[in-house]
Amino acid sequence: MKPGNAIEVKNVKKKFKVYFDKGSQLKERILFRNRNRYEERWVLDDVSFEVKKGEAIGLIGHNGCGKSTTLKLLTRIMYPDSGSIELKGRVSSLIELGAGFHPDMSGRENIYTNASIFGLTKKEIDERLDDIIEFSEMEPFLDNPVRTYSSGMYMRLAFSVAINVNADILLIDEILAVGDVNFQAKCFNKLREIKAQGTTIVIVSHSMGQIEQICDRSIWIHEGKIKAEGPPRDIDMEYLNFMGEKREADAAQRAEKREAAALKEAELQEKEGATDSFENPAEDEEKEAEPAVRKRWGNGKARFKQIYMTDSGGKKKTVFASEEAVRICMDYVVKEKVEDAVFGIGIFRSDGLQCYGTNTRIEQFDKYDLIKDGTVVVNLKKMLLLPGKYTLDVAIESDMATPVDYYKESYTFEIYSSLGDVGVSRIEHTWEV
Repeated sequence: MKPGNAIEVKNVKKKFKVYFDKGSQLKERILFRNRNRYEERWVLDDVSFEVKKGEAIGLIGHNGCGKSTTLKLLTRIMYPDSGSIELKGRVSSLIELGAGFHPDMSGRENIYTNASIFGLTKKEIDERLDDIIEFSEMEPFLDNPVRTYSSGMYMRLAFSVAINVNADILLIDEILAVGDVNFQAKCFNKLREIKAQGTTIVIVSHSMGQIEQICDRSIWIHEGKIKAEGPPRDIDMEYLNFMGEKREADAAQRAEKREAAALKEAELQEKEGATDSFENPAEDEEKEAEPAVRKRWGNGKARFKQIYMTDSGGKKKTVFASEEAVRICMDYVVKEKVEDAVFGIGIFRSDGLQCYGTNTRIEQFDKYDLIKDGTVVVNLKKMLLLPGKYTLDVAIESDMATPVDYYKESYTFEIYSSLGDVGVSRIEHTWEV
């Protein structure tokens, strides 16, 4: 192992058998042997990384990418099929909530049992017992059987033991998502404290805020391989943008299937002599197969061709940092002249709350007509929304607010931030204490 390193993972591979239909009883396995078919899936494929002593890293990636498997290999709960893993020092882990706890034993008894699993002697546990109890805030329930605990109480006790064993390496898998707000804040402060003392930390989490607050580096695992690693703010944004684009592609694929199904249904109706009546005959072949809730309407004289959002450099994105400059771009085509045209936008949170809306009439633009195709761009100097998912509504109107093309939920995007303010938007402010 290199000097200064706490963890070295070299060319690690791990595969699992995934059964299509496996009998749960011996009788079923004998009588229905054909059901015991399986395929081998590589969860990790040639993964290598190093972690320096005192460094905190975050493992990110979609479900099933191999994050938790990596952590279990580090704890030696399981072993790689090939490659090597080296760790230097005592390892403490929080892989699963309450792992190692016996439900019929009291909290106090489980402290001794759990701490001994981490390698502490009875004398060492006695010395740390008061600190463990104080941190967990579980003293009133300490002599009750653990099976009577809630998941939050489990987490308090398990976390308190794990961080008080004076480990050189601390491994955490999504455990910080459990517990109330006050205890989560307490855990974060404790993690910062033990990190400052030189403890190496590896965290698996879907919370980018947690990763950014604690970690020095993010490692993005995708399909069993390391796709990228670097500063959390850079890698987390890259990952979130990738996932946003994936959701868009999936949504487009579903829309194509719906459109194909609607076309097939229309052909069947035509063969049977059925006639359709259209609410808006001006809409043409660009019209998508609409779900039960109508999302687009208007007289069709002009029509949005493409809606997208970019950063200040012109790169198309679906994930933006709070306070980042954003450009909303709307390409449109004109079929008939639109007199006294008005363009508008509306931004809505995923629960339907309208966060912002404006149009060229509100902005007191001079009157103008749409005659030829073009693009409208709205430049937002700072996207001051708080983290969450949002949708964009766009609209073209003509004189007297006649709908030309109203397009509801034309674009979906996400806002990301490592800060923890609450509400809808971030208001610029300063403090004086």
